[in-house]
Amino acid sequence: MTKTRKMVFLSLLVSQALVLHIIESMIPVPFITPGAKLGLANIVTVVSLYSFGEKETLLVIFLRLLLSSMFGGSISSLLYSTAGALFSFIIMLVIKRLGKDKVSLIGVSAAGSVFHNIGQVTMASLIVQNINMSLYLPILTMAGIGTGFFVGLTSKFILNHLNKINSTTKLFDSKG
Repeated sequence: MTKTRKMVFLSLLVSQALVLHIIESMIPVPFITPGAKLGLANIVTVVSLYSFGEKETLLVIFLRLLLSSMFGGSISSLLYSTAGALFSFIIMLVIKRLGKDKVSLIGVSAAGSVFHNIGQVTMASLIVQNINMSLYLPILTMAGIGTGFFVGLTSKFILNHLNKINSTTKLFDSKG
């Protein structure tokens, strides 16, 4: 893949993540726990992780976080999102590497979703200096497994489609 093609594809991923983030912010989520979301922008993270590598995925994550905070977030939302995204990225990377043949893309996504919640609760506990924030984790873990399954399933469909396109056009070099 040429550098230009790679840059364009990564830029498209960042823009798609921003659009999904904006759409998600408009969807009322009837969860008991405040701040719980569907994690639609994480679809792009999973697609990037399986299409490219860790450096490119980290770039997509940080650009999405920075731009989404600039377009309508706050410093606290940037802190929570960054903690969640980093915890999620690290665990997905570890599980993808160590469980190559044992853990599916959907399992990697579900683990990432759960650890996204752990990262955000950890950050919240640090900010408010109260470990009792972790009492939200059981509820967030159940929600995270469900949303992670949905994100993983959606990512799998997207990657299958991209692989079909790639087999005829050589759009990108798949790392899957």
